[in-house]
This record gives sequence, C-alpha cells and structure tokens, in this order.
Amino acid sequence: MGRLHWSSNMKQYKAVFIDWDDTIGDFVGAAKRALQEMYDKYKLSDYFASHEEFVSLYKPHNIELWDKYGKDLVTKEFLRVDRFLYPLLHGTKVASQIQFSTTQHNSTQFYTTLSALAEQMSEDFLHLTTKYFSLLPGAEELVRYLAKKYPLTVVTNGFIEVQYEKFDKSGLRDCFSHIVLSEEVGCQKPNPRIYEEALRMNGVSAAETVMIGDSWNSDIQGAINAGIDQIWIRKSKYPLPEGQSATYLVQSLSEVMEIL
Repeated sequence: MGRLHWSSNMKQYKAVFIDWDDTIGDFVGAAKRALQEMYDKYKLSDYFASHEEFVSLYKPHNIELWDKYGKDLVTKEFLRVDRFLYPLLHGTKVASQIQFSTTQHNSTQFYTTLSALAEQMSEDFLHLTTKYFSLLPGAEELVRYLAKKYPLTVVTNGFIEVQYEKFDKSGLRDCFSHIVLSEEVGCQKPNPRIYEEALRMNGVSAAETVMIGDSWNSDIQGAINAGIDQIWIRKSKYPLPEGQSATYLVQSLSEVMEIL
C-alpha cells in the first residue's frame, strides 16, 4: 500500500485531535497479555480446547458488543461481562458439560457459576490491560512534537476507570490541552457529537482541525462525520477497502510529523 502524497504548502491547522488506544497506547499488546494471563489463572482449559479457541470466541463478540454499545443498544455493564460470558458459554468443553446438566436446577447452577466467573474476568481484564499498558514506538516523540506546535486533544472511546490511569501512566498527560472521553460526553466515536465537544473546548472550527487515528470506523469515519480532516495511521499492507479513504494516509507515527 502506497501512502497518499502531500505538498509542502499543506493546510495549516489550529488544533490537533488524536486517538488513544492503538494510536498512542498499545492496547492490542496489553489485551493479548491480559487474556493469556487470565486463561492460565482461571484454568480456562476446563472450558476451551485451547487459548486460541478462547480468543477466537472473545474477539469478534467483543467487537460486536462495542458496536452495539456505541449505538446505545447495550449498557456498559452488559458489555463488560458478556464479552467473557459469551465465550464461556460457547467453549468446546462447555457444550459437553451442559449435556450432562440434565436437570433445570443443574443447568441454572452451571450458568450462575459461569456468570460469576465472567464478572471476575471482567474486573481482572480492566486491571491487567492497565498494568500492561505501554506506549507504541514513536508515540512519545510524536505527542511531544505536536504539543509544542498545537493545542493537542485526546478524543477517545473507553471506560473512565481505566483510561485516566493510562493517561497518567504514559507520562504524557501534561502534553494534552484537553481530554475528551466518550463515557463523559455520553456518546462514542464515530458519533460527531464527541468531536463537536472537542471543537467547543478548543474554540476552533472543524475546518481548522485534523484528527489522527488508527481506526477507520471510529477515528476516520467519525472525523468525516464531523467535517474534520483526517490522518489515518493504517499499518495494514492490504489494499484499501472500497469506500475508505482519508485526507492523509500514513503507515507510521513518524510520518505524521511530515504533515504537521
């Protein structure tokens, strides 16, 4: 995939918005370590044929739940627990256990046991992804570079109880003029209202702003919905899906400094 080209007389911006998870912070890496630790800790081999099976059930369901959460179709509390309860109920080894739960009482008791386990896993996951948080390569350099030139605002989805811990742990909190968190605004990217709140805080127009992010669905489509230019950090080497584009397209954080 070749990047889009830009000229030296590019548009000048008055404010920069930037995503957090998997743009600045390595959430994918932290989640991977957290899921592996939880698999071992809770002896999930009793429910799944392998760690890979557990992850293959967890990941797509988690994505589906976040999409529903963004559309106000499920609550935060439901998302946090059900993303673990669903795979627990559908593991290869669970099916055989359910077959042996011949009475309604036993089936109800088994479901209650799995629900309690999912609650524990939910709490652990939030703690562990914060524990294993780290910045992506080049993130600190980019953030400090941008903060010297622009009012820099984090615009991110996520839960209050973990996101602020990660902001503080990053050592970059002082670089941000504002932090706009979906749970505080009451809507998630790509809803334009979260971007409009960030514009209001900065006292700038959409035309004077650019959004940096890694996710087409939330960061890029969201900025487009709000009339804001976009810098899409797209690391995939596969061709762009039909209908997806951005004002600027780059493959690394360092390339952002060539634009701004």
